Amino acid sequence: MQIAAAIRNIFMQLHETLDKLNHEQYTQPSKALFNATIGQHVRHIVELFQCLENGYENGIVNYEHRKRDKNIETNKQLAIQLLHEISSRLIREDKSIQLEMNYDDLSNETVVVNSNYYREVVYNLEHTVHHMALIRVGVSEVSDLILPDSFGVASSTMKHRDTCAQ
Repeated sequence: MQIAAAIRNIFMQLHETLDKLNHEQYTQPSKALFNATIGQHVRHIVELFQCLENGYENGIVNYEHRKRDKNIETNKQLAIQLLHEISSRLIREDKSIQLEMNYDDLSNETVVVNSNYYREVVYNLEHTVHHMALIRVGVSEVSDLILPDSFGVASSTMKHRDTCAQ
């Protein structure tokens, strides 16, 4: 499936970038990211995919109930391992999913939106690209690493840039 290939590609980009960062760079707060770390952004990516994976069987996904596992944000090898695990079991049969959320701070009322597994996989793909753009900002602050032009850029934007360059 093309979506799985796209996710594997961006996970590989992320893996290759994480390999080039040392522990301090992975865990160093970035002023440009409001003191968040690269590791925190990677954890966020991993945990949203884990939420989708964990909610698949019962058909209910709530991204707000993710673990926020500090080990992922402080141990880049664990983060890389989890990216590979997610990638290896990514695509399942499409099915209806109920997306639960609570956006109202004044109420505990849960909002339920009907979705499906493939739509949520696509959401997570786009969400990952967005966070990789933020990671790019953090990397530029904590290291002199030069990232590929495509790192943190949506494929549609890359295609548009290619069209404009011709």
